[in-house]
Amino acid sequence: MSKGKGSGITAPLGLSDELADIVGAKKGEKLSRPEVIKRLWAYLKEHNLQDPENRQYFKPDKKMEPIFGKEKIKAFGMSKYLKEHFIKA
Repeated sequence: MSKGKGSGITAPLGLSDELADIVGAKKGEKLSRPEVIKRLWAYLKEHNLQDPENRQYFKPDKKMEPIFGKEKIKAFGMSKYLKEHFIKA
């Protein structure tokens, strides 16, 4: 990802500590929404969290619970859980 300033959806935003921990961002690092979603998908696959019966769903692990809760959710709906974890500076 380029380090240039984006706007709208590509604008780099600060992350909550919980979200930064999941996506592997350094303290104070800013990421765009698409980059966060990309890293979340990588995390889901790396930790085998997708529902094997229906891969569009996932079950959050302990690290993800502060953001997504404990219940199985649809992966394509995860953006709505992220709103309060993006920090506009």
